[in-house]
Amino acid sequence: MTTMGLLLALSFVASLGALGFLIWAIANRQFSVNQQDAASIFEPGEIGTPDDSTAFQSHKDAKQQGFDAARARIDEAGHKVVVLMVAGAVLALIVGSLFGLISSFKLHLPDFLADSAVMTFGRVRTMHLNLVSYGWLSMAGIAAAMWMVPRMFRTPLRRPNLAFFGACVWMTATTLAVIAIGLGYSEGAEWLEMPWPVGILLGIGGACMAIALVDTARHRQVHHIYVTAWYLIGGLCWFPILFFIAKFPGLHAGVQHATVNWWFAHNVLGLWLTPLGVGTAYYLIPKIVGKPVFSYAVSLLGFWGLALFYSQVGIHHLIGGPVPTWVVTLSIVHSMMMFIPVIAVAINQHGTVLANLWAFKQSVTLRFVSIGALMYTLASFQGSLEALRSINSVTHFTHYTVGHAHLGAYAFTSMVMFGAFYYMLPLLTKREWPWPRLLNLHFWLVVVGFSIYFFAVSIGGWLQGMGLLEVGRPFGDITRMLQPYLQARSIGGILMTFGHLIFAVHIAALLLNKQAVRSVASVQPAAIAETV
Repeated sequence: MTTMGLLLALSFVASLGALGFLIWAIANRQFSVNQQDAASIFEPGEIGTPDDSTAFQSHKDAKQQGFDAARARIDEAGHKVVVLMVAGAVLALIVGSLFGLISSFKLHLPDFLADSAVMTFGRVRTMHLNLVSYGWLSMAGIAAAMWMVPRMFRTPLRRPNLAFFGACVWMTATTLAVIAIGLGYSEGAEWLEMPWPVGILLGIGGACMAIALVDTARHRQVHHIYVTAWYLIGGLCWFPILFFIAKFPGLHAGVQHATVNWWFAHNVLGLWLTPLGVGTAYYLIPKIVGKPVFSYAVSLLGFWGLALFYSQVGIHHLIGGPVPTWVVTLSIVHSMMMFIPVIAVAINQHGTVLANLWAFKQSVTLRFVSIGALMYTLASFQGSLEALRSINSVTHFTHYTVGHAHLGAYAFTSMVMFGAFYYMLPLLTKREWPWPRLLNLHFWLVVVGFSIYFFAVSIGGWLQGMGLLEVGRPFGDITRMLQPYLQARSIGGILMTFGHLIFAVHIAALLLNKQAVRSVASVQPAAIAETV
């Protein structure tokens, strides 16, 4: 109980810190908002003008002269760190996808690569998890934050050398973690498998980049802090604290370690990956359609609701375990309260897209981002319902939970990051995408592939859970029943991996200055009429 008490005390201290920020925000009139503050991310003349070089090139050309040059100077300071994190994220996505595919094959082909210790399921699946979470998703989100925050605050990235150092440390730690896990040096706690010295190194890298962004916020040239900045800077400040608490050697043991493990595992999703994804969507959706979000006041409710309600959500994974019932009940209550910030985000982001469906039809970038935002809503609703004891008793320890995790981490965060890269890289490099049709191909490969994957593991997982509750049913029968669903999972994974390869090749071509081959796209008259 000592560790559990420490955990609750730290959560209380974190809540006090959040309360302090809340008081500061109120004192500085950050909450004295009106709908005009939603336009703080737009430059003069931008509202009413859709902005996506893959779909609205003629509108982009019509912008005021000198606007892009001014932005280019803002991008310069963070150019190196953004490109480094983009390259690292894409590499981690490809390698992580291959490991994920291998681990999927092993579920229905157990003899596949069985002669190699490195390729055993326990190691391959763990390497996949660390590569896609701390490699692809985290580095992609940090890259987007390093690019967006200076633009929102209209000032270059501060301490760029410190940020670059932090990025190098982060990438080094991620690489060392995967190598260590492959060699069998794992600490055995999900999301915390990397050896603790490597984990501390990862936390240091994240802290360095957080310092750079906080310093950039301190030197901002605008008074109002747009909601995206709250999400991004909040996530970058939360992560090092969460990681140090969870990875500090010798602090947790036994049942208390399991409690801290799931406290961290859910917080790394809700207070790290979720702020990166939601914050990025809050910036990109209005920028692409050229109109502010539906209700700006509601957007701040979404952020503070996430900050206040998410911290204790993860303990519902220990329902039925040797932990106090009140701890699990507290987690369930927090899970139910998460409906508030999720609905707030849904009203804003989905409402803005629904009012501009013409842009959804024309912009592949917007399709990635808006579908990712929709998946956040679905994943959050599903997660809150899964926390209920009646549903958890069926889904716990089944493939259904795997589907839920991928709905949040892949269908939500990854889809938003795909869209973010497609939007920001042409502006960062001042080049067009060499082969625009590949954007559509990538989109349909990952959408179809993930749909097959998700429905296969969700349906199979629910049947698996119901079978495990049947008294006297042989476990072997349940395993054989799952085989078609696991094979469908692999088919979906193959399609998704092909999509990732196309994504990686296209980004490499852009960064290597491959000559663009398409002509300037025209905007349909109907779209123009909608935006004036």
